[in-house]
Parts: sequence; structure tokens; C-alpha cells
Amino acid sequence: MDTDHGCFLGKIEQMIRYVIWSSGATGIVIGISGGIDSAVSAVMCCRALGGERVYGYTLTTSITRDEDIHDAADLCRSLGMHHQVMSIEPVLSSYRQMPGYVEDPYLLGNIMARTRMVILYYHANREHRLVCGTSNRTEYLLGYCTKFGDNAADFQPILHLYKTEIFKYAHELGIPEPIINKTPSAGLWAGQSDEADIGLTYSEIDMALKALETNSWVSTNLVEEKVLSLVKRSSHKRANPPNLLALH
Repeated sequence: MDTDHGCFLGKIEQMIRYVIWSSGATGIVIGISGGIDSAVSAVMCCRALGGERVYGYTLTTSITRDEDIHDAADLCRSLGMHHQVMSIEPVLSSYRQMPGYVEDPYLLGNIMARTRMVILYYHANREHRLVCGTSNRTEYLLGYCTKFGDNAADFQPILHLYKTEIFKYAHELGIPEPIINKTPSAGLWAGQSDEADIGLTYSEIDMALKALETNSWVSTNLVEEKVLSLVKRSSHKRANPPNLLALH
């Protein structure tokens, strides 16, 4: 790892340590999906505090792949952090009893994301720990997340990193190849893929986002126009809820 990158990662570690120290928290809770974002976030937490103060939870459903569970477990074991696998299917079954419930992949995916965050916060609150988010800058700008679900957290160590940068740092941090090489997916339904959902590769998206930010958010081609449309449509996910408090 070169000096510049080492310094950059050191700043993330310092931020994590400061957040924990200033809150008086005893440790960190993080959802470990078996994917690259949660893996990089977990490594940064363990580098900052030590694995013994980091608690990972893999919250599975009927569509969770065995390889994701194994990859999550192997990662946590290698980092010396605590790890527990827990199915959220009993909770999802209770939601299906609601009057008017509709079995829709999009709606169920949002329920899954919010249910996972509720469980992470339960474990964090119980032992006075903080929840680590795993969102990256690409997903944040596109709004590719569930409000009050996977975008909820007490701190976000990789929110400033584009997805393509996450892959770069994953190699430097020694993330196992099976995690780096798997197709990015939120795991919300069978066969779901981030890039297929969005209709662009992460390389195309990040290139467009960087160009838009440089060009004052004015698009110059069709890819940038599509990305800009997604950014605009998701602005509510990055803003505080509208209110009249400022008028009082």
C-alpha cells in the first residue's frame, strides 16, 4: 500500500476512533453481507478499534446464498471480530399477515433492508455500541438505497468513496478475492444485480458522476443525462425531512 493511500485510510480510522470515543460507545455493530462494501467497512472498523470490539451480523433470508454466508464468516474470522448469522424470515412472515400485504419484490426488498437495520440497532442499543454504515458515494448520490434501511447508520466510513474506489481499496486491504470478484448485489431478490437494476456499469456511473460534479451538474451525453436524472429523483434521500421548524 503506497504512502498516500495509507494516509488516506488512516484518516478513516481516526474518524472511527473519534466517533466511538466522543460517544462513549463500547464498540461497533455492522451488517456483514458477504459483499465488498461491508467487507471494506468491517476491515476499517477492526483496524481502528481491534476486532474484539466489532460485532458483525449476517441477517439472512430464504434467498441468501450459502457462499455469501461463508464469505462473511471467513472474513469475520480472519479479522478476529465477533460474528453471528441470523435469519430474518420469521420477521418477514409476520409482515405478510398485515391486511393488504402485497408480495412485491420491490416492497419486500425495502422491508428486508429496514428489518435488518432494526435488528442491528437493537444489538447496538443493548450494549451501547454504534452502528457502522456501509454505503458508498456512488449509491448515496444515485439514491440506490432504502431510506431508513441500509442508508441508516451512526457513522459512514466509506461514504466518500466511489464504488470503483472501493474495489481498489479492497485489493490493498487484502479483502478475499471471492468477495471482490462477486457480482455486486443488494441481495433483495433472487438473481438481483446492482448494475442490472441501474442499467449501467459502476465504471460508467462513476465516470459520469465525476464529470457531472466537475461540470456543475450539467450533462454532456446520454449516460450523464441518465445518471443526473437518478441523482435528481433521489434528492429526498439525502435531505432532511421537510418541516417548518425554521419558521418558529
